[in-house]
Amino acid sequence: MKRIAPTVLSVLALTLPLAGAVLPPQASAARSDHEVTGWILPSAANRLVRQNAHGLTTLAVVGVGLRPDGASTAPVTSDMLRLARAGRRNGLRTELLVSNYSNRLGAFDPRALHRLLDRPRHIRRVAARLAVAVRQGPWDGVNVDLERVRASDGPGLVRFVAALQRAMPPHRTVSIDVSASTSIRAYREHGYRLSGLARHADVVDLMAYDYSGPTWSDPGPIGPLPWQRAAVRALLRKVPAEKVQLGVAGYGYTWPETGTGRSLSPRAARRLVREDGAEAEFRRKVGEWAATLSNGTELRWSDGRSYRLRVQLAHRFGLRGTAVWRLGSADPLPRLR
Repeated sequence: MKRIAPTVLSVLALTLPLAGAVLPPQASAARSDHEVTGWILPSAANRLVRQNAHGLTTLAVVGVGLRPDGASTAPVTSDMLRLARAGRRNGLRTELLVSNYSNRLGAFDPRALHRLLDRPRHIRRVAARLAVAVRQGPWDGVNVDLERVRASDGPGLVRFVAALQRAMPPHRTVSIDVSASTSIRAYREHGYRLSGLARHADVVDLMAYDYSGPTWSDPGPIGPLPWQRAAVRALLRKVPAEKVQLGVAGYGYTWPETGTGRSLSPRAARRLVREDGAEAEFRRKVGEWAATLSNGTELRWSDGRSYRLRVQLAHRFGLRGTAVWRLGSADPLPRLR
């Protein structure tokens, strides 16, 4: 998931318009052995799954939230089940996302996460609850999206992923989302004991985005290519390439001269530029778009062209594939060959 989520996890109805223009015919497609995970909000329509299924192998549905006590999760909703069934009908694997996003805080909750990871009894209880949800529902696995992990909770995160694997029904998988860093030390400081996670997780989704954002940085790229390459190189020191999926942004941000910026879809960014009469520039070094509106607002966004460059990056490093945040915001995905 993204670093900053402006609405509640149980709905997570981010105010991003649906993606627009179809990719041009000359768009390079990923190889047939390239795995692609697409995250989707529970409020999304089934047609969004159908429209993107040709470019996906796995649908990760957001998601059940960890409760403040760290000992339980919210229940799976009917919308989550609906989307999982839509994924199955379209030939996709399905994952149930579990997160420590807090509706009350409007952010990820490190205290609730600590209460989970610091108590073996809580770890066993939550892992068992998720395994039951997978066993009883149309799920092929669990996607662990626990963010703002304290460095001291790193061993607990490994224990949680291991407990999930032990509890999972046969042939079900566990993937984990990891925020990008450019050194082993930095990963460790962010609570990621990579060797342990690689030992127990089937897939590691590298969240290589939110390098810049309106509430924590000056205008800049969402996930610049040089930074992503450095993050992948560091990760591969501890995690086998065949387990790694490169997380790709399908959104952008605004930086107004006054007030607080917001997230927006590539389609919305293109519309703002067109209506303003501004010019957008594709910055090849970072692999993303930039524009400045007449009122001084800076725009940065990652679109279908950006995605294709990340597919190429994943191929060069021999990665398992890519993961896209998120369907309904990102441009339509290219067809898998």
